[in-house]
Amino acid sequence: MYELSLRYGMNPHQKDAKLSNGGKPLPIKVVNGDPGYINLLDALNAFQLVRELRNATGLPAAASFKHVSPAGAAVYAPLSDTLKKAYFVEGLELSPLATAYARARGADRMSSFGDAAALSDTVDASTANLLKREVSDLVVAPGYTDEALEILKAKKGGKYLVLQIDPDYVADPQEMRLLFGLKLEQQRNDAVITEASFERIATKNKDLTDDAKRDLLVALITLKYTQSNSICYALDGQTIGIGAGQQSRIHCTRLAGDKADRWFLRQHPMALGMKFRQGISRAEQNNAIDLWLEEDVTPFEQAAWEQCFEEVPRRLTKEEKREWLSGLQGVSYGSDAFLPFRDNLDRASRSGVKYVVQAGSSMRDEEVVQAADDYNMVMVYSGVRLFHH
Repeated sequence: MYELSLRYGMNPHQKDAKLSNGGKPLPIKVVNGDPGYINLLDALNAFQLVRELRNATGLPAAASFKHVSPAGAAVYAPLSDTLKKAYFVEGLELSPLATAYARARGADRMSSFGDAAALSDTVDASTANLLKREVSDLVVAPGYTDEALEILKAKKGGKYLVLQIDPDYVADPQEMRLLFGLKLEQQRNDAVITEASFERIATKNKDLTDDAKRDLLVALITLKYTQSNSICYALDGQTIGIGAGQQSRIHCTRLAGDKADRWFLRQHPMALGMKFRQGISRAEQNNAIDLWLEEDVTPFEQAAWEQCFEEVPRRLTKEEKREWLSGLQGVSYGSDAFLPFRDNLDRASRSGVKYVVQAGSSMRDEEVVQAADDYNMVMVYSGVRLFHH
């Protein structure tokens, strides 16, 4: 196929949308469903991310995309009983690929609602069954088993979008886009991120563990496909907080840090032990747990929230939250560019950050290194900026 017609462009009133490859065959095909413009923006960015994670770590990888930025990304690592419960996958038989998707989806379940799922490997029945039970708009992968395809084709009344992409496709080195009728051209971002990117350690503490290297790879490769400015916190082979598209880097750090804190607070025994009313869906449970973590709610919110439970849980105090969050340790933190001020690391330290990767070459590198030393962090300079727009 050389051209693919799309339902519409960014918005329904933007017609005549299509995908083409300059007269060459397309590396992607529609197996089921009817794609739109944003579907393909998510799918093409998300698959590049998981393919690079797979190549960098040798592990099955998954991503959950929304609005052309990842809500979560992960490589395979076994799930603890706590995470199985927090991710709503207790009792499920999960393959390594399905586990990677459970982690990617569990990183920020609120943002992953209605996601574009990307998988690095051939989708098996285990992964398909996990996708079947979640609210998701599409999946993109290099292939599907017959059983997995049968499961996915039945999703959303047969309208679930299933895309298959050539895992060996190599894009032209020069890319272009039209904006306001004008053509922009550049060399595509072909920077390869490996453990060699972490050799330049700037801090006194130089103890960079293998787990930290894996998590820094997850963070940095995720940032390569996240709308800039962007910051990523990662732990145990998955993202736990992503701050995307903010004009200020410290706001990215705060946003991502707040998400990382919420990810960890969702594992609090009180969150795991909530007694929901019969018939409350997983999405509604997600929303209720999220609202439980809010400090201020309106009387109308409170009344609606209480209707979700057989037994209404009390809210954690600020002191209880801080005590629980003190257990969040060994977190990796990545920035898509240099850190201009030490305030980023001051905030990151409150979310258990121990390992940092950033581009380096800021006018205040000395100040930022001092901040990392103050918190006994290990900070490396990647030497590469990863802006993505």
